[in-house]
Amino acid sequence: MITVHHLENSRSQRILWLLEELGLEYEVKRYERDKTTSLAPPELKKIHPLGKSPVISEDGVVVAETGAIVEYVIEKHGGGRLIPPAGTPERLRYTYWLHAAEGTVMPLFVMTLIFNRVETASPWIIRPIAKGIASQVRAAYLGPNVKANLDYMEAELEKSAWFAGGELTAADVMMSFPVEAAAVRTDLETEYPRLRAFLERVQARPAYRKALERGGPYQLMG
Repeated sequence: MITVHHLENSRSQRILWLLEELGLEYEVKRYERDKTTSLAPPELKKIHPLGKSPVISEDGVVVAETGAIVEYVIEKHGGGRLIPPAGTPERLRYTYWLHAAEGTVMPLFVMTLIFNRVETASPWIIRPIAKGIASQVRAAYLGPNVKANLDYMEAELEKSAWFAGGELTAADVMMSFPVEAAAVRTDLETEYPRLRAFLERVQARPAYRKALERGGPYQLMG
């Protein structure tokens, strides 16, 4: 049986959702973040040297990194589900969004979070300098790139209800986290209605709701 080493309020929520969509049996081992740093607890290093989540284990095999886990589960347990047929345009879109979620979109949100904390948590004596640097980075790099990616994601959902076509795939599972992260920072209903509709479809799925029940309270950091 698959064991999901699940960190609260994290990317690992997607793995629970994926397993629920596939109807697989799995065990959840839940970890809480450090109350001061919001980092993962040291216990996760007993599972994987980097001490990050998500991590799954099955029959002595340990797999880390969300995208790698998704590919492992789809290949070993998917039975052709949640992945378009090889050689189709939908498969190419699937591959792109499967990797763009963590390779392109989420790094921008993580950097935004880091610069927000640099600005607010710096010692008072250097806070004006920190605010100036953070403001320049946001204006020159983060803001324009976040907007460009959200605009592109919105345009892609004009083509189809899901990121890889007319049916839900594991690419949508991957992209759900960036869209949820965007919803914390952006008025999707006003600025990106298709992304908002995508998120509503995701959150209405019985498997998604069941994954929330299994994973516990889920709230992303701003």
